[in-house]
Amino acid sequence: MRPRAKLVAISRGMVEFAGMKLFYTGPFVNAELLVVMLAKHGISATQEFADPSLPADGDLSRPAKVFVPEADYERAHKLFYAEREDEL
Repeated sequence: MRPRAKLVAISRGMVEFAGMKLFYTGPFVNAELLVVMLAKHGISATQEFADPSLPADGDLSRPAKVFVPEADYERAHKLFYAEREDEL
């Protein structure tokens, strides 16, 4: 189990963790894969369900959030969202 970051604020339905930045929100199945892929690049990401009050029913399409350390956010963004020149 991954250690959780210290909870610092809850505002407008968004949870913020000390030193962590929201990187992705989407289906749980995608979030799970993204966390694994980030780990392979040395980025320690955490995930949580977007609405933790819902029961854990195994729904892979349930919305989830992925957080990355603020220090790694730019590198993670370049890895997964920047256009790649070698794909042209």
